[in-house]
Amino acid sequence: MNMDMNGTKDLGMLLLGIWLIVSGVVAIVPAVFFDGLRLIMAILAIIAGTFILMRR
Repeated sequence: MNMDMNGTKDLGMLLLGIWLIVSGVVAIVPAVFFDGLRLIMAILAIIAGTFILMRR
């Protein structure tokens, strides 16, 4: 898959959007929380931040 800088920025913003939505849902509906959620959210945040920073 050939991904230019614009695609990298878009992917990073997409992942950031997903992270924001999931963190908001977990804050509003605590029943959504499960044991591995913190790890998944941390990994998602690291990946999104990496893609956003790669656009320089």
